[in-house]
Formats: sequence, structure tokens, C-alpha cells
Amino acid sequence: MVQLSRVRFPVSHRLAAWFLLACSAGGAEAAGIYSCVDGNGRRLTSDRPIPECSTREQRMLNADGSVQRIVPPTRTLDEQAEYEARERKAALERAALQDAIRRDRNLLGRFPDEPAHRKAREAALDDVDKGVRFSEGRLKELERERKPLVDEAEFYKGKQMPLKLRQALDANDAATTAQRSLVQNQKDEILRIDRLYDAELARLKKLWAGAAPGSMGALPSASAPPRKDAAR
Repeated sequence: MVQLSRVRFPVSHRLAAWFLLACSAGGAEAAGIYSCVDGNGRRLTSDRPIPECSTREQRMLNADGSVQRIVPPTRTLDEQAEYEARERKAALERAALQDAIRRDRNLLGRFPDEPAHRKAREAALDDVDKGVRFSEGRLKELERERKPLVDEAEFYKGKQMPLKLRQALDANDAATTAQRSLVQNQKDEILRIDRLYDAELARLKKLWAGAAPGSMGALPSASAPPRKDAAR
């Protein structure tokens, strides 16, 4: 490209000269003219970004002197890192908003009214309730099976218990522990489901009332509260 020398002519003369040079060079379209004031107060122009003004704002001008666009200062490494961090954060926020909009629209599609939501909650809880009832019934069976084993073990107080009896008691203990853990997990799941549907219902009431999808942010998670025995 044609480089204009740093000759101190009036800006309008330099712009016109640049335009004539660009046209004589055979360019179909004249590119923008860069203009800036350097650190010494000098007005500089060029047909490409001006190194002396890399840390300053540069104006890209049309041939008639009007501003085509503003070229911001070149960022330092720290400024570039900060800029990229802001851009990443903004991108994440935009993605979160789009996800919230999508989730809210899905909620409205699944639950047009409160009875539909209540029916879904009842169906979800019913499946887990069945599991709890089954596990509690199994615990009662294990308790009945254990009683004769304990009674038989009374005969061996102070003596070595037969291996078969010891194994039967150990197996009963292991099965009982497993079933109790399963029951607790199922009860935790019931709490989680209730918390989820409570959060959904509170959100849906606002959506049904006219709130815009996504306007309430992300739907909070509804994990079950920590178990008391796990906190110790």
C-alpha cells in the first residue's frame, strides 16, 4: 500500500492527496485513512495503523474526512487478558440466560396449569413410595428370619458358635444394613423430589402470571438435604 510521509500539510490536503494516490495505484475502493495525535501533540495520518499511536485512539477516516470508525488503542497483555476474561464471563452469562429461557419454556410446555404439575409430582413420588414400602417389608422379613437365629445362638453362650449359624447371622446383618441404607436413600429422594417440584411450582406461578421466560435466572438445584448421620 502507499505510505504517506509525515509532511505537515493541512489535514484536508493530506486526505485529498491520499485519495488521489490510492486511486492512481489502481484501487477499486479507497481504504480508510488512519489519523491520530501522538504523544507530542502531532497529528499523524497514514493508510495503515500508525505505530506511534498504538496506545492511543485512532480514527479511520473516509476520503471526504468523515469518520468511518474508531480504532481503539492496542491492549497490553494484562489488558488483553482482562478483556478476554470479561468476554468469557459475558458469553457464559448469555449462555445461562438462553438456557434459563429454554428451561422456562419447557416448564410451560409440560405444565400449562397447577393441576398438571400436581399430577406429575404425585406420579414421581408414587414410584419412590413403592420402593420404600417394599424395602420396609423386606426389613420386617429379615427381622423375622433373625429371631430364630438369635434364639439358637443363646445355646452357645460361652461356647464356640457353629460356623453355619455365624454365617447366617452375618448374612442377616449385612442384608438388614443394606435395606436400611436403601430406605434412607429412598426417603432422601422423596425430599429431593418435593424440593424440586416446590421450586418449579414457585417459578411456574410467576410464569403463569406473565413473567418472561429466563427473567428469573437459572432454576436452582433441588438436591436433598444432607443426612444427619453423614454430618457426624
